[in-house]
Amino acid sequence: MTSVFPSVSQTFGHMYMFEQLYMYVLAEVPNEGIFLKIPGWREEAQDITVDQMRGLFAGGAEQFRDLLRRTPDTDKAMTIEHPSYGRLDTYFSDILRHVVNHGTYHRGNVTAMLRQQG
Repeated sequence: MTSVFPSVSQTFGHMYMFEQLYMYVLAEVPNEGIFLKIPGWREEAQDITVDQMRGLFAGGAEQFRDLLRRTPDTDKAMTIEHPSYGRLDTYFSDILRHVVNHGTYHRGNVTAMLRQQG
């Protein structure tokens, strides 16, 4: 079985960056603000210990809780504009569901990698 990423560490780094990116999308931060943050998110999750990664995910979970507290209507309509991929008319809840499914998919990847390593 071939993994999506070559290591558990890189998989977790990808998951963290994806979650941060979509949290900002859900918070309706303009693309320019999001794109400026991406290199920092990558750097934060690179070459760190398991405990440090756990801390990043715990911080992200708290940020999502705060965002959900500030979002009374999780079914609100949203339009996402991307300079390369175009426009997407969707709902807050659909994006949130996508984030959860993405994390589930990659946790499965990590489980497979760890099983392969014994």
